[in-house]
Amino acid sequence: MRDIAVTNALTVDVEDYFHVSAFKDSIDRESWDTLESRVERNTNRLLAMFDEASVSATFFVLGWVAERYPDLVRSITSAGHELACHGYSHQLIYSQSPEVFREETERAKKLLEDISGVAINGYRAASYSITKQSEWAIEILVNAGFRYDSSIVPVRHDLYGMSGARPYPYRMGLHDGRSIVEFPPSTLQVVGQRIPIGGGGYFRIFPYWFSKWGMGRINERDEMPFSFYLHPWEIDPDQPRINAGLKSRFRHYNNLDKFEPRLRKLLQRFQFDTMSTVLDNMPLEDVDMSAVAQGAH
Repeated sequence: MRDIAVTNALTVDVEDYFHVSAFKDSIDRESWDTLESRVERNTNRLLAMFDEASVSATFFVLGWVAERYPDLVRSITSAGHELACHGYSHQLIYSQSPEVFREETERAKKLLEDISGVAINGYRAASYSITKQSEWAIEILVNAGFRYDSSIVPVRHDLYGMSGARPYPYRMGLHDGRSIVEFPPSTLQVVGQRIPIGGGGYFRIFPYWFSKWGMGRINERDEMPFSFYLHPWEIDPDQPRINAGLKSRFRHYNNLDKFEPRLRKLLQRFQFDTMSTVLDNMPLEDVDMSAVAQGAH
């Protein structure tokens, strides 16, 4: 029985273990098709788990995956979940030119729409890589027809983040009057510092009680929804081991065996739905894009 009334966003970044940014210097992108793929079986396990818990989620699917496993895309939508875009090749946006990013994003969005027959409204960047260096990506997302984004993390991090950006959903206005909704991955203010609390590696690194407390605090104290994210490879402790640097191995492999049981407990404690459904049921403050990029509160 779920004992907290706020409905939160449950999200999955559908990518394989060899796609992650932590391994970009250890695995040649040209070799991806030669590696053992585990994304289909792991995503299907998540679909079964969500069905058992009677929850709906938003699946941000990588175009590379959709192209090779179109039936998986159809399984996601036929199960009643929301389909969204995770780009095509899982490259950090600030390492791409605007032209390459535009081409890849439009390609991935069209691919998902053609396979599924549904409109794709949401986008999440590889490794949350919309930063001050790549804020130009927002206008490209608006031009491509996305309704919302979930890529701007209000923290300091070596790969991502816009420290000082707003921690809860808002409508971001462009200079020409158009706008896009931003639903940031969840963070929590602890001892004067904002830290990520909404899933992924943090859900594995922090003890479960701390994650549960932090997400419950967002619901109870701030009366706001949190956004929880995970990857299919995180419920797969038997995945192949990549010979990468110590920090990368720690980020990827730490406590993989604990993720699934923790996730099952979380699904029982909190209410979850798709990102679109959560956004449809909450008021949104209008914020100028320049204020977001400058880290204004």
